[in-house]
Amino acid sequence: MSAVSAGSRAASAELPVDPLARLRRLGLGTAAIARVELQKLRHDNIDVFTRSVQPLLWLFVFGTALRHARSLSGGHGDYRAYIAPGVMAQAALFIAIFYGLAIIWERDLGQLQRLLATPLPRLGIVLGKASGAAVRAIVQACVLLAVLAAARIHLDWSVQGVLGSIVLLSLGTGAFACLSMTLASILRTRERFMGIGQILTMPLFFASNAIYPIAIMPGWLQVISRANPLTYEVDALRALMVVGGTSNYGPGIDLAVLLLATAALVTLGARLYPNVAR
Repeated sequence: MSAVSAGSRAASAELPVDPLARLRRLGLGTAAIARVELQKLRHDNIDVFTRSVQPLLWLFVFGTALRHARSLSGGHGDYRAYIAPGVMAQAALFIAIFYGLAIIWERDLGQLQRLLATPLPRLGIVLGKASGAAVRAIVQACVLLAVLAAARIHLDWSVQGVLGSIVLLSLGTGAFACLSMTLASILRTRERFMGIGQILTMPLFFASNAIYPIAIMPGWLQVISRANPLTYEVDALRALMVVGGTSNYGPGIDLAVLLLATAALVTLGARLYPNVAR
């Protein structure tokens, strides 16, 4: 009897899992990790405001100095309005790229090993942590938008423009957070991670259309810029936020590139994530 029951258990284990059950388990796991990340934000909410200083400096120091540089603003009247989407994307990029540093810290404290011992799907863990990075970026974006509104910088303040910008910013932040988690799965020390993160951040920012049009770049830099997901994120944000702004590639292409990059980086992050604990 025991042999029969053991055989039946083995046979049932080989049966395919119900896709709906797997999807529900993934959703619950993602929500659980995202809730933990939100609790961290509640206990460290000052970090969001301190991180907002750098993008504000870009806007009101760099942007004001070149306010009337029409060649840099793509023909728009106020250069500050032109770079506002790029500065918001850059601020979110900084949050995302260094998100893996917390994972290395958790590994050194032994918390990550306990998390990986749970039945939570690895994809759910990665998606939950990416959601946490996206929420941080949204809070920071709201701070920046409030300052832009107070400074009377001429942007498109329509509901669809603001909400669409937040959705796109969340998508881009989640993608770069997954890239950060992939790096954390490969690199062993916090110092090496910080070095690689800084090497990646500046080229991603400057090899994009965040602070100047692609048309004024040299040919070799234009090629790199078109392979940079941040370029398509900023392109879509500028079409939504800047009055009279248009997308150089088209909203459909911008969104498709962001979705493709997010899917690829989420898959890679989920595949490599268990290596973080080793």
